[in-house]
Amino acid sequence: MAKLTSILDNDFYKFTMQYAVVKLFPKARARYAFINRGKHKFPPGFDHKLKEAIAEMAGLKLSKQEKVFFAAKCPYIDPTYFDFLEGYRYDPEEVHIVQEGEDLTVRIEGYWYRTILWEVPIMSLICELFYEFTEQERIDDDAVRQIVQDKMVKYDKLNITIADFGTRRRHSYAVHDLVIETLKANLSKTFIGTSNVHFAMKYQTTPIGTHAHEWFMFHAAKYGYKMANLLGLEHWSDVYRGDLGIALSDTYTTAVFFKQFDKKLTKLFDGVRHDSGDPVEFAQLTIDHYKSKGIDPRSKEIIFSDGLDYDKVETIVRFCEGKIGHSFGIGTDFTNDVGLPRMNIVLKMVEAKPEDSAWTPVIKLSDEPNKHTGEQDEITIAKKILNIND
Repeated sequence: MAKLTSILDNDFYKFTMQYAVVKLFPKARARYAFINRGKHKFPPGFDHKLKEAIAEMAGLKLSKQEKVFFAAKCPYIDPTYFDFLEGYRYDPEEVHIVQEGEDLTVRIEGYWYRTILWEVPIMSLICELFYEFTEQERIDDDAVRQIVQDKMVKYDKLNITIADFGTRRRHSYAVHDLVIETLKANLSKTFIGTSNVHFAMKYQTTPIGTHAHEWFMFHAAKYGYKMANLLGLEHWSDVYRGDLGIALSDTYTTAVFFKQFDKKLTKLFDGVRHDSGDPVEFAQLTIDHYKSKGIDPRSKEIIFSDGLDYDKVETIVRFCEGKIGHSFGIGTDFTNDVGLPRMNIVLKMVEAKPEDSAWTPVIKLSDEPNKHTGEQDEITIAKKILNIND
């Protein structure tokens, strides 16, 4: 059955955010909830197997070899963090799982600096266990490799760079391993790394990522919606001093983000990440924003990461060429293209408790309304405060 074998089998941005949380918000608490967007029906007993897999995660710990690799890749992170991570252990008591019929509930609660690492591995376990439990047979290993190779032949011709962002909704660890092995063997310079730190180490490539929506969601809980993007980026730059300089733009819609992305931050950050909405429209908004600040867009970069496949990537490249730098993070189209329906699930922060404060609902206002997360009353309040009409 599915299980994790390395504490680094997680997305890089979870560790980079954890480091920032330890430094800035060590007393903050967080709650997360599983959202079954795809209305998947979980078979009887699924909850027990998931609990077993999560219980086993308590035994994961950072090895000396992993510590050396991770520290060498991140000279901008203090050595004390890697000592902390060496002593970190998952606590399954922070995870609460209930199954009623075919419906699965997963909730996480605890100190933010601890619970921040749960999201990605739990999602990957849910996906892998689901395929196992429902006895869905994927294509064989050779076919997986061939699909990746065929895609890279096409991507290579676009003269772009691509990273793997597929941990959360991968078919399985085995498929993910095959994908990275195949990408790494590609002779071009197209593949530049992976968001998964474990596979970055295994295949001696670069771990890639910065921060996620929850960073700004917490800042909204602590400082309010109008200050969330601004202070989120200010605090990020305080911690990383110019490293990890790609800003996520769509926690409270891109339009609101660019109003708060002032000239200082626009110059300081290397670029932005697109994660929802029309990518070409976003690219044009980004180009216009840089020009309005007197900055050559060609000196900056957009990382596109929203449900990409070759056709979407080609369209984006054709528009961005010669106008602005561009790179791509491709997720399930690499790690879950195995001849089976892909799962559509998320696990998001739903409440935050800043130091000396009450539990506060948190939300995400994507550039696609159907990707909003959080309580509807809170979404309505946020839209009113931010003057969002959709």
